Amino acid sequence: MRDRVFVLNCGSSSLKYRVVDVDSGKALASGLAERVGQPSGRLTHRGADGAEEIFERPLRDHAEALSTILDAFDHVGPRLPDLHLTAVAHRVVHGGARFSAPVRIDDGVLASIRELSALAPLHNPVNATGIEVARQVFPLLPHVAVFDTAFHQTLPPHAYTYAVPPHWEREYGVRRYGFHGTSHAYVSRTAVGLLGRRVEDTNVIVLHLGNGASATAVAGGRSVETSMGLTPLEGLVMGTRSGDVDPAVVAHLRRTAGLDPDVVDRSLNSSSGLLALTGHSDLREVRRLVAEGDKHAALALDVFCHRIRKYVGAYMAVLGHTDAIAFTAGIGENDAVVRARSLSGLEDLGIRIDEERNTAPSRDARVISAEGSPVAVLVIPTDEELEMARQAVSLLDGAT
Repeated sequence: MRDRVFVLNCGSSSLKYRVVDVDSGKALASGLAERVGQPSGRLTHRGADGAEEIFERPLRDHAEALSTILDAFDHVGPRLPDLHLTAVAHRVVHGGARFSAPVRIDDGVLASIRELSALAPLHNPVNATGIEVARQVFPLLPHVAVFDTAFHQTLPPHAYTYAVPPHWEREYGVRRYGFHGTSHAYVSRTAVGLLGRRVEDTNVIVLHLGNGASATAVAGGRSVETSMGLTPLEGLVMGTRSGDVDPAVVAHLRRTAGLDPDVVDRSLNSSSGLLALTGHSDLREVRRLVAEGDKHAALALDVFCHRIRKYVGAYMAVLGHTDAIAFTAGIGENDAVVRARSLSGLEDLGIRIDEERNTAPSRDARVISAEGSPVAVLVIPTDEELEMARQAVSLLDGAT
């Protein structure tokens, strides 16, 4: 029987889903429920043929959102009984140090996900709610949790340890965890295949550039360094997150401006990054302003690309030798200017982009580096849902 997995990604006010045929990698249906918990909800449902239907109705909570999604399958198709689902895979943002791989969900696992909410207060509670609702709707199917942090559990101690009092880690979990792990796993493995090399012999730097952004150094298929830390705030400049700042800024703003640390934390996460520098969190809008001569937007683009370039150089040093740099996610896959500017000036390190390849429109995984470039530069569309489905099937197959 073919493996077909219902993949759920539950956000604070959204529910993204896809039914994946693992053998072919194809989506048999997909969609997004938005504005969950708000007065007016919206569900966009797509069938296997790509036909799209939009439903506008209140979605009071995630239970009602999932109920509406099931209605869409019944009325638009394909009918779920005809798909012969074999599992449900759930994205969970934070697995702490407890989960280093996907795990079949039972009551104990669900309790652990809730306990780890201290490390991801905005995400894990909602992920747990999505799991609870889905287990009620699909009580006979196995449910699997796939953790954003799991891929980075291979980080060596010298990479995940902060130079802080050791009991902070023992008692409060203060260490580097990393995020976007499902994307980094998929893209790094796809990069190796695109190069026609063996995983164990290949070192790749993956640049996941979207509204959230992170960089990861992958050596022989294992994450050995990553830019996000205890939380997704650290590292690259993002849509609304600052990325790296001096941690003393929190105490400084408390002393000089009387700001509460929680206010500073919310600002660094929700009103910093590109939004703070330009008034827009979407890089497409920033690029539009740059074209119109806006100096603030030009600076923001410089800051964004400079931070990426700094991490690329650092991770090349960590890896010792680098075979490829792979761009992925919304910005990484679609913005040729960001790709070129982020790697500009690194020619002496063996990185040479071919301008024509870089600017040629394509949705396929591809090489954009110049012929003979010692370090290959790649663009690889990420597919986190397919990766989640594959990991779920691999876990369940191994348990039978």
